[in-house]
Amino acid sequence: MTSSGNVDPKLLEILVCPMTKGPLEYDAGRQELISRAAKLAYPIRDGIPIMLPEEARRLD
Repeated sequence: MTSSGNVDPKLLEILVCPMTKGPLEYDAGRQELISRAAKLAYPIRDGIPIMLPEEARRLD
């Protein structure tokens, strides 16, 4: 994360969904990393992505 609250593009290249190993999308408004394949949104708290499935929000 950068100090402005944006996710470093290099970090997004490295991070993958722990469930599907697929790519993640950054949602700046909600401060979440979205896994479309798993239909989960992983929260970002204090600039740290919480990549735990039990912490993720289900997408409808």
